[in-house]
Amino acid sequence: MSQTATDAGQRRVSISLSAAGRIATLLKEEDDDALMLRVAISGGGCSGFQYGFSFDSAVGDEDRVFEENGAKVVIDEASLELLAGAEVDFVEELGASYFAMKNPNAKSVCGCGTSFSI
Repeated sequence: MSQTATDAGQRRVSISLSAAGRIATLLKEEDDDALMLRVAISGGGCSGFQYGFSFDSAVGDEDRVFEENGAKVVIDEASLELLAGAEVDFVEELGASYFAMKNPNAKSVCGCGTSFSI
């Protein structure tokens, strides 16, 4: 059964106001209120692990849902082990905009910011 952020206790992931705003904008464009931003960790990348971002409407038994200002982020239990205490952010820079993780568990991060090691 899925759990909310309060059920997850210390293994919380926060959502910045910038990320919540961008999620809301993208969901409005998709015209599907059931969608949530899914954050998943997979092996690979230049530093060992890499972040993956996608939209999903399904919540599995091993998923945890975190919410901020109406924006929902879903993370599977295995990924949450590496993301506890992290923040989902949305960055807008000259020439690029993207979802990013501020992960206190990462010991090193690659130059592109999508890969990390523990």
